[in-house]
Amino acid sequence: MTRRRLIIAGALGAVGTLFGALMIVPVLFGASQFMFGGGGAGSGGCVDTSQAGSQPAQAGEANAIPSGYLALYKKAGQEFGVPWNVLAGIGKVETSHGTSKLPGVSSGENYAGAGGPMQFLKATFDSFAVDGDKNGKKDRYDPDDAIPSAARYLKHNGAPARMRTALFMYNHSWDYVNLVLDWAKRYVGGDFTVVQSNGVECQDNQLPANVSGVVQQIISFAMAQRGKRYIFGANGPDAWDCSSILQAAYRTVGISIPRTTFEQWPFGVKIDKGKEIPGDLVFFNSGPGTSANNPGHVGMVIGNGKMIVASCSTCVPNIGVKPYKKANWIGTTRPLARPDIQRQLAEAGQP
Repeated sequence: MTRRRLIIAGALGAVGTLFGALMIVPVLFGASQFMFGGGGAGSGGCVDTSQAGSQPAQAGEANAIPSGYLALYKKAGQEFGVPWNVLAGIGKVETSHGTSKLPGVSSGENYAGAGGPMQFLKATFDSFAVDGDKNGKKDRYDPDDAIPSAARYLKHNGAPARMRTALFMYNHSWDYVNLVLDWAKRYVGGDFTVVQSNGVECQDNQLPANVSGVVQQIISFAMAQRGKRYIFGANGPDAWDCSSILQAAYRTVGISIPRTTFEQWPFGVKIDKGKEIPGDLVFFNSGPGTSANNPGHVGMVIGNGKMIVASCSTCVPNIGVKPYKKANWIGTTRPLARPDIQRQLAEAGQP
């Protein structure tokens, strides 16, 4: 399960700008010591633009990075084909390049179990650790090891071609992704963009208007999974199949729906075609052993003839926004229209 923790959006480095909001951030990788709030990509990883793998020139802002750390960022960037300034952005957000005096930076662990300048959970570090200084040891508190290990982990998750997704895998928050990339741009004087070559487009980032808060939350979770992998049978958080992503989305509002497409089809209230609304499930005659009465594929309506769907392992994107009005569209159901779910929402004070 992904850990959840509270991060106080506070002062970061020399910026000194205070934010008063608290943010709940789901974390797979580590635990950031610093974070800003603010309007990022919100519910998904949309495209930036061009620069994958190149090592950008240093700008004046990078002079604030300790010289030893700067050299390690550049070395690891060259070795793993990840822009050094992105690694520097992570180092800044996580521990201000190892200078933070908070627990879990130079020794021990913070309350989320993370340690070291790049804030690794032990299990993740053990899986991706690099002996950067060739001394026969792999130490998450040693920047010689931690920084190339972070580069290796980003590479494993698709960087640089899928940089936003790789950063999201590092810390499951789009605000975190945007903050890291903001620092990455500052370290090269603003002349930096990244490729997100997994078919996730900015114009598909808008959540539906004029729907209940429950539906907004369900769809928001599903949209935040865009750009991740489709793996049949996967249950998240790094990969999903078509039905598991919807089960997880509904779970965010305390609603339990069945796990598989075959079980989800009879679960909701049947809706006539043309009357579907955001949050409804749309089913397709697709996959082995399926038929018009036994659909094998499912997505979720977000409006304007589009759905959020985990399509397939070779689709681009694997998980993204696509039209649902296709020849093999069998029908639509509305889980929220079930009397038991309506009672549950009413008891919780939800519309």
